[in-house]
Amino acid sequence: MALVSIVTPVYNSERYIEETISSVRAQTYEHWEHILVDDCSTDSSESLIKALQKQDDRIKYFRLEKNGGAAISRNKGISMAKGDYLTFLDADDIWFPEFITKSISALKKNNVTFVFSSYKRFDENLTPLLKDFIVPEKVRYDDILKSNSISCLTAFLDIKIMGKKYMPLIRKRQDMGLWISYLKEIDYALGIQEPLAIYRIRKDSLSRDKKKLLKSQWYFYSKVEKLGFFTSIYYMVHWMIRGFLKYQG
Repeated sequence: MALVSIVTPVYNSERYIEETISSVRAQTYEHWEHILVDDCSTDSSESLIKALQKQDDRIKYFRLEKNGGAAISRNKGISMAKGDYLTFLDADDIWFPEFITKSISALKKNNVTFVFSSYKRFDENLTPLLKDFIVPEKVRYDDILKSNSISCLTAFLDIKIMGKKYMPLIRKRQDMGLWISYLKEIDYALGIQEPLAIYRIRKDSLSRDKKKLLKSQWYFYSKVEKLGFFTSIYYMVHWMIRGFLKYQG
């Protein structure tokens, strides 16, 4: 049975981390390793994780020596991953029990190496907040530059075939950078229309403050992807419109 490596960056996540880990332990697919990389939390995250680790040796805990941000934490997790498949789950999000099973099934059935799924959007207390985010059936390189419809909590990669890649060391959009690095080498990532996870929208969520993201998005286009000025404007306009629509309803 193929091993699935799950990477979770942790930083002061005591309020949610037990629910997140419990959703992994509840998976119908049981051959996994859950790599939790602690970015120097100052709350009780470490003790909570270690207590669960004693109950389940599939849980792997690693603490960074100094705070470095989500990209460094995720990259450390990627480097530690031993699985055939790689997926990510943030420390406040939740998977439904068949997330892994259905992701692997979609990979095999469609002969692809990268899938991602739709998800529900709840508030901090797991109360429905927005309508379900239903992902496109396929996402190509050009599509993801217009709108990052691949969320960290549902991306599922066959790294036995595609190999390991790492996130760019930027403050925001590092997940988008990783997806793009794969989409430059494959035709598309396949979207699963069924919601298989819960994305918890917190009041302090970076992804909801589009004004603060404008500068970072522009930096990504012009400096990370090195797109020309007018090309960057083209994608920025698409991103702004689709970003607005994404959080309606």
